[in-house]
Amino acid sequence: MADEEPAQPTEDELRERLEEELQKLAVSDVLVQSLYTVSGLGFHRLTSDHRDLDQARLAIEAMRALVPLLKDAVPEQVTRELEQTIAGLQLAYAKAVSG
Repeated sequence: MADEEPAQPTEDELRERLEEELQKLAVSDVLVQSLYTVSGLGFHRLTSDHRDLDQARLAIEAMRALVPLLKDAVPEQVTRELEQTIAGLQLAYAKAVSG
């Protein structure tokens, strides 16, 4: 018996699948994931090998602007963790600037 390749989805099927996935996705989910990514980049830009204080400051300011918008959209624990991350970034930034 020869191996048959699975049929490739049609363009309409792909659009339908995409629409289904978009229906499941919330803007708040994307923002939270983006903020975690931004925080990681911010911390990375504070390391001695990749120091870029302007980019680190931008990460901090972006997080400070967006986290309050999420307070009613995500569980309190998530905003608390993001606020702690901002505090950690600010502390690391201050150490990088003074050192």
